[in-house]
Amino acid sequence: MLKNLILDWSGTIVDDLPPTLEATNVVLTQYGLPTLSRDEFRERFRLPYSEFYEELLPGEPMEVLEVEYQKAFLAAKSEVVLLDGAQSFLEACEVVGVRLFLLSSIRADHFERHAEDFHVRHHFEGVYAGVRDKREAMAAILEAHYLLPEETAYVGDMEHDIAAARAGGVTAIAVRSGYDTPSTLAAAEPDLLLADVAALGNLLTARPKERPIPTVGALIFDATDRILLVRTHKWSDKWGIPGGKIRRGETAESALVREIREETALEITDIQFTCVQDAIDPEEFFRPAHFILLNYTARTTSDPASVVLNDEAEDFLWLPLEECHTLNLNIPTRVLVNQVRARNA
Repeated sequence: MLKNLILDWSGTIVDDLPPTLEATNVVLTQYGLPTLSRDEFRERFRLPYSEFYEELLPGEPMEVLEVEYQKAFLAAKSEVVLLDGAQSFLEACEVVGVRLFLLSSIRADHFERHAEDFHVRHHFEGVYAGVRDKREAMAAILEAHYLLPEETAYVGDMEHDIAAARAGGVTAIAVRSGYDTPSTLAAAEPDLLLADVAALGNLLTARPKERPIPTVGALIFDATDRILLVRTHKWSDKWGIPGGKIRRGETAESALVREIREETALEITDIQFTCVQDAIDPEEFFRPAHFILLNYTARTTSDPASVVLNDEAEDFLWLPLEECHTLNLNIPTRVLVNQVRARNA
């Protein structure tokens, strides 16, 4: 069973082939060489990329070529985009508890910028970027994070990625969504060859036994003792409390502070645990799921009007605790409200 995935970035999670090709052709033009078509580039490009440039521009210092390439990449008209299905794949890994790491030749600052722009940075427990030869880095990653090779796979889109997996003794998973052609990948004989990471996500979520999902949420009181409620499509358009899943390595309270900040833009204090609830395939939720709900109360000193909802909620309101029964609350929120009212009686 795979418990850990080490992921490539370019061609695996994002499509950055267009700006990479554009920047490469700028460099070749500067040295008087003809430009490459997309198909020619895919046939000739390889990692470590120093070997690719040594073939085209023998004797030219890599330090100089890298500077010219990075200038051209930043000025490229083509954009880096998240590959179809990559977001759902990363979320699927979080749901089933697979640990994720990044191993890529992409510059660290480029990865950080795009990962933040695409809202996927938090999925990676460890990031190893700017690595020229991934074969040399694999063993160190396994050792640093106590990863067993038999429980780990490296997922990439190039022959070099398959070689890196072999060097670390981990499962080699290749995807056809990136730089190397399908024939090149097949010739390298990966353990698994898939169309893209979305297909891998489908395999992961097809596990017969899905683990319960630990979550946190809070009744948040403002300075006038009103509480915040939010309405979401996920809970059949009923009213509930803000919150979300606990990430690996987080304490429950840290997850609560983060989730409240992400979902409402509020900062909270005076956090107090109230109760734990089991929600096994709740009818109100939009899909079958098993949640362990850790419920809290908290306070905010922020202006109640400063709430900014993310895309998970449709509406919010503040109202006194004793008036909550007038709303169509989801069942877990109703249980929590009743417990808090009884405690305060």
